Amino acid sequence: MEYVSDQATIVDATSAKTAVSGIYSQLRSNDYYGYEFPLLGLYSADNVAYVGSQIIRQQLSTHTVRADFAQLETVWNAIYNTINRANHVIDKVPGLPITADFTQEERDGLVGEAYFIRALAYFDLARTWGGVQLILKPTASANSLPDVKRSSLQDTYAQVLEDLNKAETLLPETTNRIRATRKTVWALKARYHLYQKEWDEAIDYATRIIDDAANYELVKPYNSFFANNISGTKETVLELYYDINTTSSQAGQWRPATEGGVAWTRPTHSSLASPNNRWNVVALLTDPDIGGDRSVLIDTETIQGVHHWYGTLYYRADRTDPAFLIRTAELYLIRAEALVERDQAGDVADALVDLNAIRDRANVPLLDINDVSTKADLLLAIENENRVEFAFENHRWYDLVRTGRAGAVLGITNANRFLLPIPYNQVLNDPNLEPNPGLD
Repeated sequence: MEYVSDQATIVDATSAKTAVSGIYSQLRSNDYYGYEFPLLGLYSADNVAYVGSQIIRQQLSTHTVRADFAQLETVWNAIYNTINRANHVIDKVPGLPITADFTQEERDGLVGEAYFIRALAYFDLARTWGGVQLILKPTASANSLPDVKRSSLQDTYAQVLEDLNKAETLLPETTNRIRATRKTVWALKARYHLYQKEWDEAIDYATRIIDDAANYELVKPYNSFFANNISGTKETVLELYYDINTTSSQAGQWRPATEGGVAWTRPTHSSLASPNNRWNVVALLTDPDIGGDRSVLIDTETIQGVHHWYGTLYYRADRTDPAFLIRTAELYLIRAEALVERDQAGDVADALVDLNAIRDRANVPLLDINDVSTKADLLLAIENENRVEFAFENHRWYDLVRTGRAGAVLGITNANRFLLPIPYNQVLNDPNLEPNPGLD
């Protein structure tokens, strides 16, 4: 595990704001949400295939990832570096004096943002690696490794909730699509409680965002939230902003050579070898009754008379495509799933309303109770809707793992493979860090 020292001491309002900006900078880095972290999940599921020269990345699709896979350590370090930056703010900013130019509300807001991002970081660690080391204080130098054992998965998730609760009390109830607010906390809480199978809470927090129709909605048509270089629409609860000085590597990975990319990340299609014939997201997206308007997520290029599919969610020539962390559509599908699982009077009808809101926006036929006559049918319909709605966003793998469906859908026979190995060098260098069972 790499730790970053506090290079710029936090001593006043200016340095505090700079430190919080630094947390976001690490969050959106190419080693975290800007590139590497989303690809871990995308390659592990069935919507995306890696076709580039770094064949080792195909370990993710075949679920044979080894602990010495370099990208594991890259992402692990990036997440813990994000946590460490948040820890510096949480530790130092509350002690700064309140002045006319630095109000209590401003100080609380900065600390609240740090708690939110730390919660998100530990959430990502937990769902990817299981229980991890909970480092809650900043480190003085890169060599000062704390003597901390791995926590259980339950305790790791408990830390996520504790941080979200603290963030909720500190942040303002405003709308900001690129910085955390209390509403952003509610959205992540909805996701958190869905993972914990706490249906009432998931419904409650999802509803808070959905009911805020003045600020959040399903924009139409489907591509309105990303097409034509647009950012920050009402579709977005939280996205990471990039500019020409801080670019994202996603477009280069997805776009063909004719547009300056390498197209090593491709939507799954029958022309690509895959472990399972169902791994064909192109067929889903191009089906008018399934993909509908979401077919805009893919296009083709012709090479020597052969058509090759590629993704279009990330496309900007200047590489300023935002990273979509939480969209309004997710809250609808969270609430739909939680309603079905709760299964009280009227919940199925309400879940259908939410599911059909997503389908209506995508311009596909609506479902009625005759189409999904059992609880299992409706849950599968929601699972399938999630697959196409977030085809190239990092949802599918984690959805299948949390619902216990990854083995059946992806053909994984070793349950240990639902987690990734702890990076080899981390285990080698830190005696307190135990590897995940059955993974080397």
